[in-house]
Amino acid sequence: MARRIRITAGKVSATATLNDTGMADLIWDACPINSVAKTWGDEIYFDTAVVSEGEDAQATVALGDLAYWPPGQAFCIFFGPTPMSSGTEIRPASPVTVFGQVEGDPTVFKAVRGGTPIVVERAE
Repeated sequence: MARRIRITAGKVSATATLNDTGMADLIWDACPINSVAKTWGDEIYFDTAVVSEGEDAQATVALGDLAYWPPGQAFCIFFGPTPMSSGTEIRPASPVTVFGQVEGDPTVFKAVRGGTPIVVERAE
C-alpha cells in the first residue's frame, strides 16, 4: 500500500507519495513535521527532526521530487531549476536522497515564500 503525505505551506497544499526506501520510512515516522519554509530558486526546503546520512544520493532530481538533504537535515521539494541548475536540469546544492514525488502539479509551491509555516502529515 502506498504511503501518502500532505504538505501544507500557507494556502498551498499538495499530496505526495513516498517511495519504498529507508529514507521514506524515516520521514513517515517523523510525521507530523512542523517547520518553516526556506526557498532556493524553485526549491523549498525546511528543517526536520530527521538525522540521516541519506542513501543513493543523486546530484540531479526530477520535477516534483521530494528529497532529504543531509547537510541541513532538510526536507526538500523541487519544482523547477535552482541556482545550481544548468538549463532545465534540477540540481540541488549537493546530492540528496529522493524519497517521494508530489502528486499533481508541483509548481503550486512557487506561491510559497520563505518564512511560511509548513506542515507535513500523513494522509491516510
